[in-house]
Amino acid sequence: MTVQERLTDGLYGLGWGTVKKLPEPVAARLGRTVADLAWRQRGKGVRRLEGNYARVVPDATPERLAELSRAGMRSYLRYWMESFRLPAWSAERIRAGFDPKDLHHLTDGLAAGKGVVLALPHLANWDLAGAWVTTELKTPFTTVAERLKPETLYDRFVAYREGLGMEVLPHSGGSAFGTLARRLRDGGLVCLVADRDLSASGVEVTFFGETARMPAGPALLAQQTGALVLPVTLWYDDSPVMRGRVHPPVDVPGTGTRAQKTSVMTQALADAFATGIAEHPEDWHMLQRLWLADLDPGRDPAHPGKATA
Repeated sequence: MTVQERLTDGLYGLGWGTVKKLPEPVAARLGRTVADLAWRQRGKGVRRLEGNYARVVPDATPERLAELSRAGMRSYLRYWMESFRLPAWSAERIRAGFDPKDLHHLTDGLAAGKGVVLALPHLANWDLAGAWVTTELKTPFTTVAERLKPETLYDRFVAYREGLGMEVLPHSGGSAFGTLARRLRDGGLVCLVADRDLSASGVEVTFFGETARMPAGPALLAQQTGALVLPVTLWYDDSPVMRGRVHPPVDVPGTGTRAQKTSVMTQALADAFATGIAEHPEDWHMLQRLWLADLDPGRDPAHPGKATA
């Protein structure tokens, strides 16, 4: 393990070990302070966040983009403060911490016994939404986590999410898809963050007017198992409660090849994600490149002609 990896692992360990012991108002103030400090430093993550917001809000002035990126960093740090504290939250606090709309799409799908895939973008706190599902609905689910370096950090994330009632599979290794399919055939629930995939298997979609790649997994799982695919969007307001919406099912097209059906369904997911992100852009925590045009470092919609990280 390198020095940088040991430092990263130690910082996350400090967060889970210390922040969860703080009173909630103190943790919230700490998150805002750290967010504002990071925002003023204007590191590569903040610059990329601002560039992504320029796509979402194309008529925004530089001043508006700066406001959005500051709010975005505060939202991002709220996610981390909540995540560090979630293992110490009571069942009552978890239940009171999330208010989803149109939940009937999920509960009806589960009652039908055909399996459900919830697909989410990086909006607000997807871990809190998952903890609410396991606590309030008493429904376990399976998800996938990217392998992180160092391995000890990946182990921390797995232990954290398993402690919230989730079954966590590693993204690498090739066996995750088969396990997810078995869970769905048994009428289970699968939750996947599905708004970014730069791999060769990613499906090209039009997202806020330009081409991006998103994962094929939700669409392929639905075709193979007959499961329902439901987009979910999340957002914060000025209260301690996170809000959310379960969108109507993404139907499997009746005709076309598997690739064609996958393309249509993934585009429908992208459209649902775009609706939620456009309504609450500051809660979209996308601090990485997403659009294919941004893989060319000479192009940045927030700062034309300027290289980005």
